[in-house]
Amino acid sequence: MTHFLDTPAGRRIAYDRLEGAGPGVVFLGGFRSDKEGTKALALEAWARRQGRAFLRFDYSGHGQSSGDFLDGCIGDWLADARAAIGALTTGPQVLVGSSMGGWIALLLARAIPERMAGLVTIAAAPDFTEDGMWAGFSASERADLMETGRVEMPSDYSDEPYVITRHLIEEGRDHLVLRTPLDLPFPVRMLQGTADADVPVATATRLLDHATGPDLRLTLVKGADHRFSTPDCLKLIVLSVQKVAMRAR
Repeated sequence: MTHFLDTPAGRRIAYDRLEGAGPGVVFLGGFRSDKEGTKALALEAWARRQGRAFLRFDYSGHGQSSGDFLDGCIGDWLADARAAIGALTTGPQVLVGSSMGGWIALLLARAIPERMAGLVTIAAAPDFTEDGMWAGFSASERADLMETGRVEMPSDYSDEPYVITRHLIEEGRDHLVLRTPLDLPFPVRMLQGTADADVPVATATRLLDHATGPDLRLTLVKGADHRFSTPDCLKLIVLSVQKVAMRAR
């Protein structure tokens, strides 16, 4: 059942939570995704079978949470995640970050390392506002963004275009993780499809090369796309979370 958390920033965050054993698992969704996605529900079903604590939630401007998506930015969604973890979980957590959620999870690892039991990323997209969006804009698109405050981009997942705001791009520069040291002193499993049209394999290998830690592994799945939601991919996600949770004990 969906409940709501009022955050210190005045946002109302929708969430679903299972009580259970630790370390708990927190699912962090992607850009324009919500807590009702296939991966989140598959993990919740696994957690219920295992009697493990589990949390999924919607960032502000996403799903059932308050706010307008176009007003949001990485810092807002990071604050939402930190508030949800702080108020709704106990003890160290295994974070599961999908796409943008992988970036948010890396930022949380810096901000609240004492709450981290482990990390699983799925097509992680660290620094995507800078290295994916801004770097990929043409000169005219950059000019439109700076002059009008927004630019529309086609989407492979919806008939509606992505609207990218100047605020999203500029604020994202305050949260880049691939330019400064990134220590991950806990079990980390990174999952990446070779047919991902949104996050290239090069991003995954760059993250692996950049981060430091005693137990980092990257698994490439040939032919898997950005959704990473086939039955085999879902099994791999669950297995990875289970292994990280066991190693984190």
